[in-house]
Amino acid sequence: MKDRSAAGLSGWFAATILLGSFLLFQVQPMFGKLVLPWFGGSPAVWTTCLMFFQTVLLAGYAYAHGLSRLQPVSRQLIVHLTLCALALLLLPITPGESWQPADGTHPIARILLLLARHVGLPYLLLAATSPLVQSWFSAVYAQGAPYRLYALSNLGSLVGLLSYPFVVEPHLTTNRQGALWSVAFGVYAVLCAVLALRMRRLPGLGAEAIRGTPTRQEQAAPAVDRHAWVWWILLSALGSVLLMSITCHVCQNVAVIPLLWIVPLALYLVTFIICFEKERWYVRRWFAAAAMLAVLAASYLVLLRYLDQTFLSFGLDVLWFHLTHNVIVEATIYLLVLFLLCMVCHGELVQRKPPPRRLTAFYLAVSAGGALGGILVAVVSPLVFSSYLELNLSLLAGFGLALFVFADEARRHWFPKVSRLLQPAALALALAVSAIVAWGQWEAWDREGGLLRVRNFYGVMSVKERYPQNPQWRGLALYHARTLHGFELLQPELRGKPTTYYTEDSGVGRTLTAVGETGPLRVGVVGLGVGTVAAYGRSGDYFRFYEIDEDVIRLARRYFSFLPQSAADIDVVPGDARVSLEREPSQQFDVLVLDAFSGDSIPVHLLTAEAFAVYLRHLRKDGVIAAHISSRYVDLVPVVTALARHFELAEAYVIWPPVGVGVKWADEHGLSLTQSQWMLLARDRQVLERSLIREATQDPLGSIPLQLWTDQSNNLLEVLR
Repeated sequence: MKDRSAAGLSGWFAATILLGSFLLFQVQPMFGKLVLPWFGGSPAVWTTCLMFFQTVLLAGYAYAHGLSRLQPVSRQLIVHLTLCALALLLLPITPGESWQPADGTHPIARILLLLARHVGLPYLLLAATSPLVQSWFSAVYAQGAPYRLYALSNLGSLVGLLSYPFVVEPHLTTNRQGALWSVAFGVYAVLCAVLALRMRRLPGLGAEAIRGTPTRQEQAAPAVDRHAWVWWILLSALGSVLLMSITCHVCQNVAVIPLLWIVPLALYLVTFIICFEKERWYVRRWFAAAAMLAVLAASYLVLLRYLDQTFLSFGLDVLWFHLTHNVIVEATIYLLVLFLLCMVCHGELVQRKPPPRRLTAFYLAVSAGGALGGILVAVVSPLVFSSYLELNLSLLAGFGLALFVFADEARRHWFPKVSRLLQPAALALALAVSAIVAWGQWEAWDREGGLLRVRNFYGVMSVKERYPQNPQWRGLALYHARTLHGFELLQPELRGKPTTYYTEDSGVGRTLTAVGETGPLRVGVVGLGVGTVAAYGRSGDYFRFYEIDEDVIRLARRYFSFLPQSAADIDVVPGDARVSLEREPSQQFDVLVLDAFSGDSIPVHLLTAEAFAVYLRHLRKDGVIAAHISSRYVDLVPVVTALARHFELAEAYVIWPPVGVGVKWADEHGLSLTQSQWMLLARDRQVLERSLIREATQDPLGSIPLQLWTDQSNNLLEVLR
């Protein structure tokens, strides 16, 4: 139906969907960043949040599907507005400090409880907005195109996502973000109320109308069978698994920051926008072919080391293998894979969409698939796999889907036109490409292994033997994904010797030696690794380690000798270091070492003014804070410099081996020497003037101090290299 009384109503539909979808995806990185410090800065915080959001999205779509069957329309409006009013009573969404966990146990359950309490009902109502408003649109405009509103919904979601790291996060504290979001939700409730009043005035919008009188084409259309439901769920589940596994893969090798959450999610949403806005934009054969080539490139990237061996056998020093250690190259390829495979998933999804009368059931199935994918990655995979195997499996499944689509297109359009002699050649080529992809994914999984591999909420830890053919440098290393967390030489006379970032010439080595000249030391260490710092312990010294991951504690004691062989008294405190330090009396440390890493960077909550105030409470007046800031992708010198100036601390920057010779020295000494960067901070400048420290101090070139980071205002994006 459509008459003058309905004129202009489409604008209200569009405004409600746009604001609802904007808020729906604005709250995701906002709340994720808010709770990230409480759970050790792990990439699993974001995957757990995504699982929650996808599950509540399913609940929202189920609510919309059920509510759309409630007659007459006035009842639907009353129910929805009542729930909106109830959600307003639960605002603001920012949790208080009383919700901060006391330890690191049961992190997934605690994150889900936080989300359910603070954003559960508002998010459910926002999730229901798109299908619910589309069903109302179909009732008012029987000949309209409600599926285009889904593209509009995804556009609003995309704007909400992209505005967060570039507009909201840099300029608003987390408390203000929560407050403004709560105000905007109130505006959304008002829009729903206005829409309800306008719709109630429409003549003839009764029970029959809201069901949507079917057109002749819809009456003739067959009922949706089980096969359609299976396709809807599986296609959306594959897209969800790809999104979460690739996001985790990128974050664990760089840093856990909202930007690296948002870029993959934005690409995921763009595929929905393209596929639902214009069906003809999805050209099956070309997107399927491009997706296969992208997965082939990602798989081949893992196999480049075999090319190096081939070239070296001919005397050519090409070293393509270096590309496998370039995270920018790898991240770009994986994000391209995500986009193209999601285009295939969502393009095939649109190919199978039902008539508008069944759109709420369709969206329910799509959201069920998304929730299923989230549960598989966030809950099932950590229980079943000891690595991130879901990434390799999802890439193989995506390649298989793209190959199926391409083969279907070839069968329809090309094979009838080509010679039968070329058909076996095409089949052989497909088999060869499939073999390379399978080989590459096997290598990608296998190279993460070692003597032992353990996966938990905080990531994948693996113990690997390094340089087995070289007795001089043979040893065991602990890796978190690809980030080295410590190495010990296996020669009996060299066991217990400090290596990698902690050699005697490193910033921490020089500090412990210089400060220890005055007598026994009390040393605090944030982040255990393999316990290398304990190698500096002497009789009478006391070393207190803080480690959030209990598996790291177990591996350090089982495979490495730094802790058991140290002459110092050793305590290891499980749990988040900052939380533990906040609750302990002053430890009066002579040296406090900050060496906790998530991905390739220190977690942000350990580098704020509030965190440093806690550190200084535990530090003697003549004590030193030694911050390990080595990172390929993040320049933390400006952050630490701003903290030093705020607390009026003297500072010294030590990089060892020096720039220019570090790579050469590392190649000559294996992992017994790894270039490291340390910032040393002290209340008393004379402590940093001791010869051991002064002779290694350098100027950090090109680093400009930033605005002070606080718990409420910080942005890792501004220090990405």
